[in-house]
Amino acid sequence: MLARIDLRGCKAAKLTLGELSAILPRAALDVSSAIDAVRPVCEDVRVRGAEAVREHTARFDGVDLPGTRVPAEALADALGQLQDEVRAALTEAARRARMVHRAQLPAESWTAVAAGSTVTERYLPVRRAGVYVPGGLVAYPSSVLMNVIPAQVAGVAEIAVASPPQSEHGGRPHPAILAACELLGIGEVHAAGGAQAIAMLGYGTQDCPPVDVITGPGNVYVAAAKRLLRDRVAIDAEAGPTEIAIIADDGADARFIAADLVAQAEHDPLAACLLISTSAGLAERVEAELTKAAEQAKHAERVAAALAGQSACVIVDDADAALAVADAWAPEHLEIQAADASILARRVHNAGAIFVGPWAPVSLGDYLAGSNHVLPTGGTARYCGGLSVLSFLRCVHLVECDAAALAEAAPHIDALGGAEDLDGHVQAVRVRVPADEGEP
Repeated sequence: MLARIDLRGCKAAKLTLGELSAILPRAALDVSSAIDAVRPVCEDVRVRGAEAVREHTARFDGVDLPGTRVPAEALADALGQLQDEVRAALTEAARRARMVHRAQLPAESWTAVAAGSTVTERYLPVRRAGVYVPGGLVAYPSSVLMNVIPAQVAGVAEIAVASPPQSEHGGRPHPAILAACELLGIGEVHAAGGAQAIAMLGYGTQDCPPVDVITGPGNVYVAAAKRLLRDRVAIDAEAGPTEIAIIADDGADARFIAADLVAQAEHDPLAACLLISTSAGLAERVEAELTKAAEQAKHAERVAAALAGQSACVIVDDADAALAVADAWAPEHLEIQAADASILARRVHNAGAIFVGPWAPVSLGDYLAGSNHVLPTGGTARYCGGLSVLSFLRCVHLVECDAAALAEAAPHIDALGGAEDLDGHVQAVRVRVPADEGEP
């Protein structure tokens, strides 16, 4: 079921991104190809606002809505009708996520760079954030929590959620998404999806004032719209198909690994699954378990497509080589089911989130670990991390200086301003602290 890539005999130092990029599988997300399709939609929303959103919603979602705003009573009704066990699970997931994200808040720092001259570093929230919650193959109330909670913890005053309208739910987003919004105290929810929703959040309409940051996953058209609006708003990432890598040795439980691969594959036919093992025997056991688990999966067709497509089993000589392959692939999720998993985890450089040991599956992180499940995909974990409170904060420096401290700095500013031929910079200081006759 999984393609086999045998890298035994290859030293870890040789297993670099350059060496592996041609042989490790990963679904391609060609955002550039979608740009031309979404550009006129976004421009139309920029020019015509709510009316354009209405027309594109009718065209793409088959729902004609006079306005995007979901009434407050619909949010309350959705929460009231939510199954008790689902409400309890969302409540506990929210509690854990708040704990983890509160711990991320950076403290204000104060540094005396010289006598009378200080810099205070402050982290200030954006005024308004937009959260996109997809509504394609599956409804994701957990994504509401993962995007809204870090914004709330960061202190964002206004949060607007957008999710595609669904005809089977009266032209409103999925009730589970509305319920999650109500549970978190989000009163501004818009029935809008796709590129028109991103444009609505970024440019603003009569129904929805513009935001400063847009977060949340979506399809390639959502990613393309985010790219188009990057010069106007901050975005979290251009999320691609989900992915998992699992480092496992001979002592790992093949049933656990097969279950975790199926769990990731059921997201999307384009999901990528990579097993990296130091044991050919384990690979054979996983293959046998995976064949059974995939056939019995609720979404068997989706799972089969993902496992037969951009997924593989990589056999390596040792843990060093396994880590090298994982770092080159830079997965969204990395599980380590091997001896000394905690030690190995701290040697990983590139991963969105790392799940340590056999009792920490990705499913825990998706829902209840407290960590954020909005993570970098497509190898972007090499240079960026997951969603956090920092996604909604800006670092602002507060510079304070007295006359004596400016006078002490003035000769250095003379030198640097002169070297850069910026005499106005020098004079802006010297008008305050004229040079003494004996000063060089």
